Amino acid sequence: MSLFLSREELWDRPLGGISRERELPHWSGNILFILVAAICKLCFRYRVEGKANLAPFARRKGVVVVCNHTSYLDTVFVYLAARPKQWVRLMGRESLFEAGHGFVGQLLSRVGAFPVKRDSADLSAVKRASRMLKNGEAVGIFPEGTRRGKGSQSPEIHAGAAFVARMAKAPILPMTVRNAELVKQKGRFIRFPKITVEYGLPVLVGDFDFLPKEERLEACSWYCMRECFALSARIAPEQVDMAALFPGAKDYTEAFRQHPVPSHSSQAVCQGTAWDDAHEASQ
Repeated sequence: MSLFLSREELWDRPLGGISRERELPHWSGNILFILVAAICKLCFRYRVEGKANLAPFARRKGVVVVCNHTSYLDTVFVYLAARPKQWVRLMGRESLFEAGHGFVGQLLSRVGAFPVKRDSADLSAVKRASRMLKNGEAVGIFPEGTRRGKGSQSPEIHAGAAFVARMAKAPILPMTVRNAELVKQKGRFIRFPKITVEYGLPVLVGDFDFLPKEERLEACSWYCMRECFALSARIAPEQVDMAALFPGAKDYTEAFRQHPVPSHSSQAVCQGTAWDDAHEASQ
């Protein structure tokens, strides 16, 4: 019975893709979605903008969904925003799957999430994500790796999302969860702000081939995070102060000013025409 599947079995089963193999059971994910969505709708009156940028990928093409990370609630809303028609399989740090003597890991696994070892080249997680994307599934990744402003770690941009996207020949879709960081602030009581989830336009890794080979993934990740913060602040990407947000990262502002990255619609990406344009531009 699906009730007794191990976490590894849950991680390796398809979910909402094009494969005809037996999928990860939907019943538990659907129950959790109904319960959590109802609570979040009541408490935060959340809404989703730009969902038309995600919808075309459903059961057609894999996509890496990336988001800036300010709160634990980000993961909840990245999952909720795609439902009920789509699933985003979140990549989460390994320790989360061991919480509550594995009970939290079982819940996370049943909604499609899978673990990654932090601060290491976790090839098993990369291969798993790549396989999901090739199957036409959506994979959610937080390139910052940890919540901004929490703990002692300095903000960083990890290139893992761009690396996985290149491996699977999948686009990257920036998004943001606005106001989740206001729910619980240090020294304050819990608040219930109105939360908005917003999707941007897809980004193709091939559009960065004008840069030196060793910088392409880093630059692509930097660009995608700038898109996320622009969505969050509701400003133009060029207005985002990336040097202040990521003081240890290389600043590609001038590079993209001199060589603007083309804009693509999700429909064009799914139909393949955007891939052809990106390939021609890189020649």
